[in-house]
Amino acid sequence: MAIDPRGTDLKRLLSEDQGGPVVMLNLLRFDDGGREMYDQYAEALSTTFLPRYGGEVIYAGEGSTALVAEAGQEWDAVLLVRYPSRSAFSSMVADPEYQQVTGLRTKALTEAVLQVTTPWE
Repeated sequence: MAIDPRGTDLKRLLSEDQGGPVVMLNLLRFDDGGREMYDQYAEALSTTFLPRYGGEVIYAGEGSTALVAEAGQEWDAVLLVRYPSRSAFSSMVADPEYQQVTGLRTKALTEAVLQVTTPWE
C-alpha cells in the first residue's frame, strides 16, 4: 500500500493540470503510536510548508461512525488541504526541507488516500 506519492504519480498530477486551485483529500489510517508522529509532521506542514507554497488546511477531523462503508473502509482522520495549483503541491513535495519531515508522515500511517479534487463548474 502506497503512503506517499511517487515520481510517476506527480508526473500524472501535472500532466492532468487544467489550471487553478485544487483541494487534496487526505484519508489517513494511523499505525500504533502514529498519531503523535503525524502531529509532528502536521505542525511542520502548517507552520512552514503550507505558507511557503500558498496552501491551507480547510478541514481536519477525526474519523467517526461510518454510515455507508464496507468493513475496513473507515478512516482515522480526514484532511482537506487547498493548494493554489498542482504545481505548488508538486514543488512542496520536491522541497528538500519538506523531504526531511515527510518521513514522519510515512512512519505514522499504515494506509492513506491522497486524491486531488477540483471545484465543480
